[in-house]
Amino acid sequence: MSVAFAKEGADVAIVYLAEDEDAAHTRRLVEATGRRCATIRADLSSEAECEGAVSEAVRALGGLEVLVNNVAYQSPVQSLEELSSEQWDRTFKTNIYSYFWVTRAALTHLAKGASIINTSSINGLRGNKSLIDYAATKGAINALTQSLAQSLVEREIRVNAVAPGPVWTPLIPATMPKERVAHFGEQVPMGRAAHPDEIAPSYVFFAAARLSSYYTGEVLAPIGGETLPG
Repeated sequence: MSVAFAKEGADVAIVYLAEDEDAAHTRRLVEATGRRCATIRADLSSEAECEGAVSEAVRALGGLEVLVNNVAYQSPVQSLEELSSEQWDRTFKTNIYSYFWVTRAALTHLAKGASIINTSSINGLRGNKSLIDYAATKGAINALTQSLAQSLVEREIRVNAVAPGPVWTPLIPATMPKERVAHFGEQVPMGRAAHPDEIAPSYVFFAAARLSSYYTGEVLAPIGGETLPG
């Protein structure tokens, strides 16, 4: 996603938790396009660190025009009884509180024509029995997106969401047993999980007013051919 934005002429700031090597690699890819890339280490489950990350991004870039909220924690469970209050709290602070805290801090710097893009999930559209807390946060992201779109439309700031189906990200092998990883994504009609560069154009679409000026409050779902009721 960062590289896709850079190829369209954007300077980028990336906020990451602890993956220094991955962040440095992404920075090099962005810089190879001729654009600037700031890497910011922060724990976005903390209100203070969310606000600090936004301030650092503004200092590094000289301002903000596009905000992408794209952070998540998940840990599968076999039943509701297995889901601890501690995990519930961690999932909500990481997955939805961070969107609230970062967006609120960023609004000071976003002017007319800006775009906010939230990352949801297929699990926020139809639930997931083993990702109960994760799916609940993704449903909340969809409602937050629609509410913010209504709230900010008079300021001409568009707010949309991308809700992917199965995608190969580090979250998958990090949180799933090997046998599930081996067959990850095979359940969708296309028979495979997406690669991140297949999802990135959805974000570029929502960021570019030339392409999506009449879109706000939308949830775009690249989910590999699966169809949903409603």
